[in-house]
Amino acid sequence: MDDILKKLLLEEEQHQFDKFNEDTAWKIGSWLVDYATSNKLPITIDIRRGDHQLFHASRPGTSADNDEWIKRKIRLVKRTGHSSFYIGQLLKSKGKRIEEMLLISESEFAPHGGCFPIILKGSGVIGTITVSGLAQEEDHKVAVLAIKNYLEEN
Repeated sequence: MDDILKKLLLEEEQHQFDKFNEDTAWKIGSWLVDYATSNKLPITIDIRRGDHQLFHASRPGTSADNDEWIKRKIRLVKRTGHSSFYIGQLLKSKGKRIEEMLLISESEFAPHGGCFPIILKGSGVIGTITVSGLAQEEDHKVAVLAIKNYLEEN
């Protein structure tokens, strides 16, 4: 379990931005839509800087439930500064529920994969990139893949 947690923290360290604006969100979001379309993935995508939603798209097979999952995942990332998958795995490694460890309600904060912090080098977390609709580990992987792709191309 420690290996998974270390890997997830390393992802956060390695996937940071020099700058992040509306154009960045558009490029990442558009890539995600193309990726989801070509792989027939039923996902909802949400990209925010602070509370400002810069990109949102839903693919066939999703519902309003995905938007609720996204809200709960975002709240957790904003609260902790870590990916929602990392927090879920941390809780699992400790054998605790979110209510016990962080004193917050799972009905408001979702410790499930899919929301990744937008980290600006030298500044910290400034927003979130969230994917919802697949198994939580897959949601996480798709979000990280989009960031990795963007950073490699830019």
